[in-house]
Formats: sequence, structure tokens, C-alpha cells
Amino acid sequence: MVSFFTKCLSRRRKDQQQDWKQIEEAARDLESLPSWNAPDNTLLLEAFEWHVPDDKNHWYRLQQALPGLKDIGIDNIWLPPGCKGMDASGSGYDIYDLYDLGEFNQKGTRPTKWGSREDLEELVAEAQSLGVGIYWDAVLNHKAGADYPERFQAVKVDPNQRTREVSKPAEISGWVGFDFRGRGDTYSSMKYHWQHFNGVDWDDERQENAIFKVHGKDWAQDVGKKDNGNYDYLMFANLDYSNPEVREDVLRWGTWISTQLPLSGIRLDAAKHFSTGFQRDFIDHVRKTANENLFVIGEYWSGDIQDLLRYLEAMEYRLSAVDVPLVSNFSRISHLKGSDLRKIFKGTLVQHKPENALTFVANHDTVPGQMLETVVAQYFKPLAYSLVLLRKDGQPCVFYGDLYGTRGEKGLKRACKGKLPILTRARKLYAYGEQQDYFDQPNCIGFVRYGNARHPSGLACIMSNGAAATKRMYVGPGHAHEVWTDILQGHENAVSIDAKGYGDFPVNSMSVGVWVNSAAPGRDSLQQPFDEKIYRH
Repeated sequence: MVSFFTKCLSRRRKDQQQDWKQIEEAARDLESLPSWNAPDNTLLLEAFEWHVPDDKNHWYRLQQALPGLKDIGIDNIWLPPGCKGMDASGSGYDIYDLYDLGEFNQKGTRPTKWGSREDLEELVAEAQSLGVGIYWDAVLNHKAGADYPERFQAVKVDPNQRTREVSKPAEISGWVGFDFRGRGDTYSSMKYHWQHFNGVDWDDERQENAIFKVHGKDWAQDVGKKDNGNYDYLMFANLDYSNPEVREDVLRWGTWISTQLPLSGIRLDAAKHFSTGFQRDFIDHVRKTANENLFVIGEYWSGDIQDLLRYLEAMEYRLSAVDVPLVSNFSRISHLKGSDLRKIFKGTLVQHKPENALTFVANHDTVPGQMLETVVAQYFKPLAYSLVLLRKDGQPCVFYGDLYGTRGEKGLKRACKGKLPILTRARKLYAYGEQQDYFDQPNCIGFVRYGNARHPSGLACIMSNGAAATKRMYVGPGHAHEVWTDILQGHENAVSIDAKGYGDFPVNSMSVGVWVNSAAPGRDSLQQPFDEKIYRH
């Protein structure tokens, strides 16, 4: 039926009235088919940023915020790494113990930066009661904060070409001894020693910082190789997934975390830096033992579309990958006056493999001052979010810092002048059905969503990164004589749809307009207030 819709919508304009009648008839027929009633548009929220206060209270804050998030169309929340890190104030990417969720007194603290295990369980219980899924950020590439150093043979490698050894084997003292004294054998009896790693970055004997490869071992070969020859090693003590004990323990943890906390999804942090073969095994194992419908995101950070396509192929399309080229396009176009909006999707994952693309505008790593800084200009964020949230392709993710603002020295205000919840609600209500693009001008583009049987209202979106403009777009004779208004309230005037189904939709300079029938179901809910004061909880 999808191909039928596409054929109808692509016919010549002189046939469109007849086409629209056929579309409406087809929609009525499809309404009776169970397969048509797919779940409403789902939406993921990355529920943290780097500068969340270190008050051990974040799980409670999110629990209090959940009803409001559900109200604006959030269906899943991606939690920060909630396992114990080496730094009591760290965000969890300095992973120490996978099996400590804020339950054991280790590294000078019982709770993590985010809160205690009890707080986490209360958050998850509240999410379940509201029908909100939980995604876990899994840091599986390395370990940090070892309990003691061990001596072993290693060779230094060129940091810019990790396949080239630059020293003879020598004994070093590396921090690789993990015995998890606070937890003991609870949940896992596995202890980690030098044999379980293939690289470190510190020789405690000589007080030397370098990349040391454990002698007799090699880096994983099924990792990113475009940078530094081999990008298995990223930081701290690098786990060796050719070691059967490491594989067994981490596979066991995957089942454990997915049953201790009934997860809907997992994000694989630093997917570029550890074995894709193990990643496949991990996903298959957790889906088999815990949740066959587990949604998995691979954070393979590359702006090269070919890198991402190779990664997805190597993973046999078991997961979705972050669409880094899309964020790069948003950033570049937003900072270059007069950039061609028609090229916004060029070289992106959502263009080449939309069913495996996780689309976003910003995340914790891309904001000013962070390691992967890729800043999208504030004026452009409403345009970018409209392209991510309201189009049919990709699985979108909203950033906590855009919803609530970020803190720190380079903190950002709420994106879209606080109107991001309007766009997330509009996604839930109106962003359905076939799509017609009007990418016909360099600095003014638009698209129409035609709706479906369950959500028939549809929408028209127009944006400009130049002068104010108007675009004539076809919404169908089924909407003839309706009055459409801009949900973002950029224009006070309304647009009347003519008898043939056309409307002349305006947009202000450097802005976006999202037009919907003023009498469409749910219009009143779009402007309902959203509680952005998350830090008072």
C-alpha cells in the first residue's frame, strides 16, 4: 500500500484531485487492517547533559519530570551510565564496576553521581507505570580506577599509528587490578587482571603517559581503522574481547542489567572502539536471554557516511547508528550565510539507510566545550528539530540540554525559545503518512505530511535561512476550505486551503513555520505549559 500512496502523490498536478479521492478511499480500506494500526510516532529523550549537578539526585529529578515528559510525547528516556565510575562526581564513562548501580560503597561513595540504586529503581517503576521505556548507556570498551597496579610486559605504540610499535617489550606497572572490594562476589565473582586487557595509557613505575600495548596481544581488528591505524584503544584500561573470561562476564552483565532493570533499549558507547563481532554477540545474547525486542543504538562516531554504512553492514543491521553527518550538516549550514538548504540531507545516514538512523540535533558531547563539539546555531535549532521530528525517516532523539538548557561555563538556553515541546507534541499528533518535499529553492524549503487513517490531519512545514518567503504547497482537496495556522505562532494570519487543496504558506526570515488545520484534534494541547524548572526538584 505504501507504494500505492507514493504513486498517487507523485502524479502530475492536474490529476491530484482524483488522486486524493483514491487516497481517501484507500485509507478507509486500510483502517480495517490490523497492520495499519502501527504504534504512534515514538520519541527518545537523552535525559542528561555533562553539567547536571553532582547532588546524587538526578534519578529523583527525572522521576518527578516523567509525567510532563510523557505529556509532550516522550516515549523512551536514555539514561546516563548509571554504573559506578572511578570518580564519585564523574558521569559514568570512567567506568569502574558494571555491577554496581549505586548499591555498594566503592570509590568513596555508595550512590553514583546520579543517585542510589533505590532511586534508580523508583524511577524505572514510575516509567513503567507511565508506559515510558528505559534505555541504558552501556560503557563496555574500557575500565577505569583499578584497585591496584600489576606488572606485565608491554610495548609502546605510536599514538597516531597504533599498529606501529616504537619500543621493545619491557615490564611496566599498569593499573589493571580490579577486585571490587565493596561488592565482593555479589552478582559476579569475576575479577580483572592484566590478562583481561590489551592496552593501557600509564606506566606507574616510570610515571609515563603513553599508549602501551600488552606484549603478545593485538588490538581488535574489527574496529575503526580510518583514524590512528586502529582505534581499538580509546582510554584507560582497554578490555580485550578475545579473552573468553571478559566475553563471558560482559555477556552475563548484559542479561543481568536487562532483567534487574526491565530495559527497552541499550546504547553502546564508543562503538567505534571495540569489536563489532562482540557487539553482535552481545546484542544477540541479550535479545535471547532478556528482551527479544531490545532497541540498540551504536555510537559509532564518524562524519563519513561510508564508515557508518560499513559499520551497519558489519553489524548485519542489528541496531541503529547515530547520524553524525546530519548533525555536521546542521552545524555547517547554520553557521554559513546563504547555505543551500536543499543539501541538508546530503551524505547522511537518514538519506542512505533511514531505517537504521538515529537522528538528533545535539547531545551531551556536541555542545560547546565538549570533545565532539558540533554546535548548531540557536536560530537554526527550530529548523533542525522540525526536520528531525516531523519527517517520516529516522528515529529522532531530543537532547535534555535543548529541552531544559545546559549549565556550566558555556551553558546554553533552552532551544527553540522554549517551543521545542510544541514540536514534540506536533510529532505525536500530526507527523504521519506520506510525505511530499518542496526542496525547490536554495534558501527556502518545505514539505507536507498527508496523515493516515488514524491521524488524518497532516501538516505543512516551511523554513528559510534567508529572507521571508511564501511557498505554495499541496495538502489535498480533502482539506479544501480549511483554515490552517502556524503552531509556532510565527504568523498571526491564517492560510485558507483552496478548493484544489493548495495553500500559500509563509515563513519569516531565518525561521520555520509548521502549519496545521486550526480545528485539528489536539490543537489546544500544543500550547499547554511545560515545566522546564527541573532543578527545583
